[in-house]
Amino acid sequence: MTVRGIADGTKSIADEVTGTADEVLGAQKGTKGAVEGARGGAADERLRRWRLVLGGDSADGTGCALGGRDAAMDQALTALYGKGDKPQTGRDRSAGLGASAPSVARWLGDIRTYFPSSVVQVMQRDAIDRLGLSTLLLEPEMLEAVEADVHLVGTLLSLNKAMPETTKETARAVVRKVVEDLEKRLATRTRATLTGALDRSARVSRPRHHDIDWNRTIAANLKNYLPEYRTVVPERLIGYGRASQSVKKEVILCIDQSGSMAASVVYASVFGAVLASMRSISTRLVVFDTAVVDLTDQLDDPVDVLFGTQLGGGTDINRALAYCQSQITRPAETVVVLISDLYEGGIRNEMLKRVAAMKASGVQFVTLLALSDEGAPAYDREHAAALSALGAPAFACTPDLFPEVMAAAIEKRPLPIPDSA
Repeated sequence: MTVRGIADGTKSIADEVTGTADEVLGAQKGTKGAVEGARGGAADERLRRWRLVLGGDSADGTGCALGGRDAAMDQALTALYGKGDKPQTGRDRSAGLGASAPSVARWLGDIRTYFPSSVVQVMQRDAIDRLGLSTLLLEPEMLEAVEADVHLVGTLLSLNKAMPETTKETARAVVRKVVEDLEKRLATRTRATLTGALDRSARVSRPRHHDIDWNRTIAANLKNYLPEYRTVVPERLIGYGRASQSVKKEVILCIDQSGSMAASVVYASVFGAVLASMRSISTRLVVFDTAVVDLTDQLDDPVDVLFGTQLGGGTDINRALAYCQSQITRPAETVVVLISDLYEGGIRNEMLKRVAAMKASGVQFVTLLALSDEGAPAYDREHAAALSALGAPAFACTPDLFPEVMAAAIEKRPLPIPDSA
């Protein structure tokens, strides 16, 4: 198992085994010195960690033998990362899980035994990408063995059309578990944040005491300051109204379902269901590739929404925005959220004209390059710059930030764009 193989397995794996990626690189250059300077139990533990990272081939330099649980951990890592980037010699250990479902099932059980859940998810994702194991997820016993997460859901959705009927029930159970976990994490904060934004968006001049906006009230009554009493006598109160049960805002989520947007589709579907549960917000969910599908009538169950998507294919943002534009009846009270990497396969100029027209009519337009925890996405920078010039900046958004973004859009105030955007 090579250092490069571990690096390909992401920093999470390297951190679990040794500490930091920098130490791994340093070890490759100076392992012999580390061995010679090692003393006592702490040094033995350090050698053990280097050995697990470097893989035990002829170049690792540790001279450390593994046994018991450590040997089993090493075998699980080697199965996934052992080949590295170069052809192996006869003396090198080879990697691979083969195409055998039983061997993969055993490996999945092993990594869940030896590594924490966050690392298991990384290793599963790497196994699918590096060893081409996605087809094995079409077997129910495989789905029962994996650690469910957002990335696994994206893979299952991409395999949806090829999935046999015997597997679909298990797949839906896996997807539902992930969706329910996400709803528990995101729903309460989202509802609280947006309810507050809806309340603040309706200011009244005769508020109840606990609804008074004191900052605005004091600013409006500074002329009534009484020096002898060192106080302001408010002639006019400014406060927040309370959102009634009637619809106050309309939200349209327009989601690119190309293959690179898998995690964003999952999160957007969950948020769509949460928004749809709020009576003061009318929510519409639209997914698109080169065709446009309105999944609004399935928003009560995000699992149905997800299985109604078709990951992959081309992208026609202009066509999707044309449909969304046709659904707008109250522009000044509407928020359109486009979630896309902006790689447009349709008519670019028409897409930009539609965005400009919607903004001119009073629509709050938000462009998210991704809605996920995956970090900086790949995206079309030219289109992003063009949207920014129209007053619709495009940026990546984490699930934790999304409620704040929506609250700002509802209140028509500047969006909380991350510094890295």
